[in-house]
Amino acid sequence: MDLQKDLTHENDPDPGETAEWLDALKGALAAWGEEGPRRVHHLIEKQIEFARLHGEHLPFSADTPYINTISLDSQPPTPGDQNIERRIRSYTRWNALAMVLRAGKNTNVGGHIASFASSATLYEAGFNHFWRAPSETHGGDLIYFQGHSSPGVYARAFLTGRLSEAQLDRFRQEVDGKGISSYPHPWLMPKFWQFPTVSMGLGPIMAIYQARFMKYLALRGIVNTAGRKVWAFIGDGETDEPESLGAIGLAGRERLDNLIFVVNCNLQRLDGPVRGNGKIIQELESSFRGAGWRVIKVIWGSRWDALFARDTTGALMRRMMEVVDGEYQTYKAKSGAYVRAHFFNTPELKALVADYSDEDIWNLNRGGHDPHKIHAAFTAAMQTQGRPTVILAKTIKGYGMGEAGEALNITHQQKKMPVDALRKFRDRFRLPIADEELAEVPYLKFAEDSKELAYLRARRAELGGDLPARRPRAQSLPTPELSAFEPILKGAGAGREISTTMVFVRILTQLMKDRTLGKRIVPIVPDESRTFGMEGLFRQFGLWNQDGQKYVPEDSEQLMFYKESETGQILQEGINEAGAMCDWIAAATSYSTHGEPMIPFYIFYSMFGFQRIGDLAWAAGDLRGRGFLIGGTSGRTTLNGEGLQHEDGHSHLFAAAVPNCVSYDPSFGYELAMIVQDGLRRMAQEQHDVYYYITVMNENYAHPAAPDGIQADLLKGMYCFRKGEDAGKKSAPRVQLLGSGVIFNEVIAAANLLKNDWGVDADLWSCPSFTELARDGQQQARHNLLHPLDSPSLPHVGKLLQNAKGPVIAATDYVRAYAEQIRPFVPNRYVVLGTDGFGRSDTRAKLRHFFEVDRYWVAVAALKALADEGTIQSRMVVDALKKYQIDSNKPNPLSV
Repeated sequence: MDLQKDLTHENDPDPGETAEWLDALKGALAAWGEEGPRRVHHLIEKQIEFARLHGEHLPFSADTPYINTISLDSQPPTPGDQNIERRIRSYTRWNALAMVLRAGKNTNVGGHIASFASSATLYEAGFNHFWRAPSETHGGDLIYFQGHSSPGVYARAFLTGRLSEAQLDRFRQEVDGKGISSYPHPWLMPKFWQFPTVSMGLGPIMAIYQARFMKYLALRGIVNTAGRKVWAFIGDGETDEPESLGAIGLAGRERLDNLIFVVNCNLQRLDGPVRGNGKIIQELESSFRGAGWRVIKVIWGSRWDALFARDTTGALMRRMMEVVDGEYQTYKAKSGAYVRAHFFNTPELKALVADYSDEDIWNLNRGGHDPHKIHAAFTAAMQTQGRPTVILAKTIKGYGMGEAGEALNITHQQKKMPVDALRKFRDRFRLPIADEELAEVPYLKFAEDSKELAYLRARRAELGGDLPARRPRAQSLPTPELSAFEPILKGAGAGREISTTMVFVRILTQLMKDRTLGKRIVPIVPDESRTFGMEGLFRQFGLWNQDGQKYVPEDSEQLMFYKESETGQILQEGINEAGAMCDWIAAATSYSTHGEPMIPFYIFYSMFGFQRIGDLAWAAGDLRGRGFLIGGTSGRTTLNGEGLQHEDGHSHLFAAAVPNCVSYDPSFGYELAMIVQDGLRRMAQEQHDVYYYITVMNENYAHPAAPDGIQADLLKGMYCFRKGEDAGKKSAPRVQLLGSGVIFNEVIAAANLLKNDWGVDADLWSCPSFTELARDGQQQARHNLLHPLDSPSLPHVGKLLQNAKGPVIAATDYVRAYAEQIRPFVPNRYVVLGTDGFGRSDTRAKLRHFFEVDRYWVAVAALKALADEGTIQSRMVVDALKKYQIDSNKPNPLSV
């Protein structure tokens, strides 16, 4: 027997018994008064527990009926003057629409109308009653505005006087610096926007980790975050992005009651329905409730309340559950008569609205457009303790646009409205615009002495000030002098071999013990601490967990045991690069969001860094984040046992694409120390809005002491490591050898081969950053282009090589494109070796031979370049191929 089917409403085997049970619940509901719902819930839970104890494990349903979570009886009074707030919303709606239409009329930059039209009431409730700005008594709430709603935020800022009409008319016209950005972009509007959110899915996941980082700051005694909330506004279609829902389990597990999601459920994606055959609100309710969130549904507006009161049989609620989202969208694209015929489609339902006109039916509103329902939901979310809250608000995409876009599949792309549609919009929202003015789409503003403007300003003053607003600077932090790293600058010592990863751990440990900077260092690792040799930090500094450690770890008797602590300093995110990057972003922007600078170090497999979190890395640049990304086990051939999907040969290309990401591939410990120390100076002390990507390796080798006077050149990307010996002959051949990372050791060995086997001298140049060299070269080239009568300015690589003799050969553990960046600025013949192709497992020696970057390939490449210049005979290259056992028919790494 199908028990699930037989126990449905239509297949009740004993309706009389069912009625008795329902009567008993009704009795409890009435007898317990305000506590009635809780009492009924308790009784039902006990019945379920009884059934399970007796062997019937009925499946759990995370769904509740398709009605508002907060009943009319539980709805608190809505504060404020609702007539004034309605006029403010109407003006804001119009100005948001006008901004986009005027931009489309005068330029081709476009814009979006429909998203804000559906969420205007949601935002207005927050601005007027909930969102606090930083003040002496409150640290301020953090609002992740949905990117496509930016016109509405600008429109409101215009009403309060923060933005001018000229700025609105330059919407999406950013180049001259006088306009306003298309979406929330802190890089372009550093005193206005806090968070870039229009790359869909990034706002939700960043908000989750931001809320958790606030707990971290509070427990470690760095920032008082009491009473502060993180609000994230997202679209229901946006929840299809993996990042949108991918971390909601963490929010529930960590009990982030300082986090509130508001999902604007207008039932439409960019091209049509989100779940035309289903119900996105019910789907999201199940997902969030299952993840431990409080779910508040705001589906129906106040005009439905009278109908719910009339419905004593539940017919209306059942019909609401039956209708799929595709139908609900169609209803709002039609008319009241259509809704009467297709929604109220049974005698019982028709009777409910018998005395309703078609206009009355058409005016039955959705909860996301009802300020009373929204205020009740926001209030409940603010009062929730012990878990995060999601508000699922049902709205209409393009609300108010009428036939020009309301609930239409094309509405997301709408950037124009005919005058007749504007007239209807004006009439609907009772706006003071004359017919003859409509075609010009004028902006509306309240008079200085108006009660509306006074109300606007008073509400924000009571909540601490303007939002959104961004703090561009915080206190400067003193950084250690380079001499603090003297043991590293002196090299590893005779006979001692270590990896640059271990050098990094030594630097990190030293910084964490620094009296000034120590507590501000935030190490972040995605479950790879032992891979990077960081387990020694567990006991010293602890892994942060707001619950501390409720168990005795199995390695508790060992020296470096696994230690979790509510005041721990290390953030370990499990196998979760995106989450770890969001940790890093929260820490890297703490100077702005919290007024307290932190210095995050995120250490990860370089292959799984930029490649997996490139979108977040780009957002970090927009956010003006400051900190260090450390790509461990980097390079195509250094991680020799892992293979194709682990061996990184291209992360530096990804890093180079982020304009304010400064990247280095150091070979030796002293290089790494100089880079980190300079990064601290630039970011923590001088507050430059840059962040660093540094690759480190797991290969052990000897580290020499730092040559004198190289720091300035090193930081620019290239310095002279060693000059070659004079061969004693005027015509002695000479080459310039460049390298970075682990392959620079092969380049050094190649110089010895060239000298000992072929009598060729080589000058050795360490190039920790081909990217910084390229940027410098591009800058000098631009200067020369714009100043044709001046003496040409030489780029750094050109200055170093301007008197160098012989061809230049560069080899790295990355694809050729990395070192190819500087080709235009190298004055001599330039040859590049790199690790193009898929990685694979083998010994380092075999891998370097396979990818043609070992010492023998470097030596042969140098000889071939000399032969091409006519300095040596081509026969010498043939001899070298034979001597080093290089098969001329060897397959190309790119072709196998």
